[in-house]
Amino acid sequence: MIKIGEIPQAEKIYTYYHVVHPCMHDNQVIIGETTFGRRREFRNGDGWIEIDQLEILGLQRSRNARECIQIMGALAEEYGYGDGGECLTVTDPNEAWHFEIIGPGALWAPGSGKQGAAWVAQRIPDGEVGVSANRARIGEIDLDDKDNFMASSNIFTLAEEYGFYDSSSEEPFVFYEVYAPTDSFYNRRREWRVLSLVAPSLNLDPYAKRYPFTVKPDKKLSVQDLMVIKRDYYEGTEFDLTKGMAAGPFGNPNRYPTPGTVKPEDRKDLDWERAISMFRCSYSFISQARSWLPNPIGGLIWFGEDAPHSTCFTPFYCQVTEIPESYSVGRRDIFDRSFAWWAYNFVSNWADLKFSYMIEDIKAAQQDLEGDFFAMQPAVEMAALELYNKGQDLAIKYLTNYSNDCAIRATDRWWKLADELVAKYDDGYINALDSVGYPTWWLEEVGFGDTLIE
Repeated sequence: MIKIGEIPQAEKIYTYYHVVHPCMHDNQVIIGETTFGRRREFRNGDGWIEIDQLEILGLQRSRNARECIQIMGALAEEYGYGDGGECLTVTDPNEAWHFEIIGPGALWAPGSGKQGAAWVAQRIPDGEVGVSANRARIGEIDLDDKDNFMASSNIFTLAEEYGFYDSSSEEPFVFYEVYAPTDSFYNRRREWRVLSLVAPSLNLDPYAKRYPFTVKPDKKLSVQDLMVIKRDYYEGTEFDLTKGMAAGPFGNPNRYPTPGTVKPEDRKDLDWERAISMFRCSYSFISQARSWLPNPIGGLIWFGEDAPHSTCFTPFYCQVTEIPESYSVGRRDIFDRSFAWWAYNFVSNWADLKFSYMIEDIKAAQQDLEGDFFAMQPAVEMAALELYNKGQDLAIKYLTNYSNDCAIRATDRWWKLADELVAKYDDGYINALDSVGYPTWWLEEVGFGDTLIE
């Protein structure tokens, strides 16, 4: 590792959850991340800061979402942003923002006096839902509307410098068209799915090239509703990944990466549909930030290791002082039962053998544990509030113990579930007694019995 420079430390910093993309600090500022493709002209490897480092700096130094964006933007401009196109959703108990950033292009260099990044942020209106699915989403921007927009001072001039925008024309400036144009189904289909799930009354077209930045949901959404969305693979739609020959006889929605070398000649630029719940997902979470509760109680994430459809979401409050060792130590290149991630990853991979059957066992375990966690949440938080009124440290210790207990309980249950699935579906049987064989439609498709016909 080579040191390339230093950034002065802030006078006050906040503690935060350090995962691959740091996600939450003790003042209820919470960040989610997705990557998007940007024009290659805006790549610059000389920037000091990549997206995970930018998240750390923003969480350490900010009191709220708006300040977090301003700090991240200012640091990226000053020291240079060296990563690809990125979206961060930045929330606090009062606001939710959608932040998008790209590099400064090859003409920038440290010490040049120019901004080392271009970025824009748009506020998610209260009572509405937005989505980011690996595609830039911010369109026209109005920097006079300071309640709803923020941006770097070069947001227009950088695009003009590289020839992607002409300020003298009558054409509107549209961020995603200027900096990151793409209309790939691989990304936009998930935008459609999220927005259509929360607002089915809009009858959004699954083949449209662009969707509204936000929509008003048909009903108030719960954490459980968001878990359902996280676990989606287009069930019940024409894109249902559990249907067809590609899903195999047991409705497996997972589609592994397919190199161009093996794709049919006339489909080299095409791909599988990508579900919201992705088999190779490392982790996911749903966050809550609540202004009516003290910070140690109001902020939490429901964290799930590995793929959303086969994980168990467990609560972690924002000021816990420790997490289980199994969640902080481990390797993904060595199978290790002391590392929590492997419990969820093993269950997910094993379920691929007979998905339509095993997913029902997984759902039952999810409903059992997550149902308990949600049922306990009001009482847990009431008890924490009573302790908080006696002393903040008492509440933090209580919620630390509770968060750890939930995580350990879930991981232990998932290892037990793994063992149960191995035994229950051994050699294609169910409980070593019954063979369900294969679906009739699949047998017909693959030519069952053809080789035995004279």
